[in-house]
Amino acid sequence: MEFKEDLLKVFAEYGITITDTQVKQFELYYKLVLEWNEKFNLTSILEQHDVIIKHFLDSVLICEHLKENAKLIDIGAGAGFPSVPIKILRPDIEIVMVDGLNKRITFLNEVITKLGLKNATAIHERCELLAHKPEFREKFDYCVARAVAETNVLSEYCLPFVKLFGYMVAYKSRSANEELEKAKSAIEVLGGKLTDVKNYKLKEIDAERNLIFIQKKFKTPTKYPRGQNKPKLSPL
Repeated sequence: MEFKEDLLKVFAEYGITITDTQVKQFELYYKLVLEWNEKFNLTSILEQHDVIIKHFLDSVLICEHLKENAKLIDIGAGAGFPSVPIKILRPDIEIVMVDGLNKRITFLNEVITKLGLKNATAIHERCELLAHKPEFREKFDYCVARAVAETNVLSEYCLPFVKLFGYMVAYKSRSANEELEKAKSAIEVLGGKLTDVKNYKLKEIDAERNLIFIQKKFKTPTKYPRGQNKPKLSPL
C-alpha cells in the first residue's frame, strides 16, 4: 500500500484528518528514519505499516488533549517520538526535544530542517542538568516521555520542567496502574497530582496505550532532579 493511503486509512480510524502537506512531512520523516537507521540504531520497528501505527499514530493520540500554542518538551526524545509527529499534526505547538546521545540530536536537527519545522529545537543534554537551568525549569505547559523509564523515575525527570498547572504526560502500556501505585510518593514530593489516565486501543495490533496526565500543583523542590543517576538508582 502506498504511504499516503496507508497513513490516511490508519488515522481516519481514529478520527484524525491531515493535510497533504502533513502527509508529505510524515512520509519524509519515515524515509529519514530508514536512512539514518542504517548509520545507527534509532528503532527496531521499520516496516511502513508498523511505523505508522506503533510510532506515528501512537505519538499523536495526545494531540486532542493539548491546548493551542502550548510549549512542550520531550525527554529522552530518541528518534523524535512522540514530539515530531505531534509537531507535524499540531504546528501551533512549540517543541523542545532533549536527548543524551548526540547522534540522535544530529538526526533530529536534520528532521527539523528537512521537514521545515518552525519553533522546534533539539538539545544534547542530560535532563537532570537541563532541569536546573532557569530558562528551562518550570517553563513548559507539557513534558512528555515515551519508553524512557518507570513512572516514579520519570516524574523526577519531567515534573521540574512543568510550569504550575501544566502537565507531565507519560506514555505507558498495560503496566500503567502498577507503575502509578509505585509512583504515588514521588509524584507528591515533586509537586504533582494524578488527574487522568486516557486509555486507547491500537486495534490492529491488539495493543493498549495509556496516557498518564500528572498536573503540576506545587513548585518542585529545588534539589530535584538529583544528579549522578540517582533518580534511577534510588527512586523516590
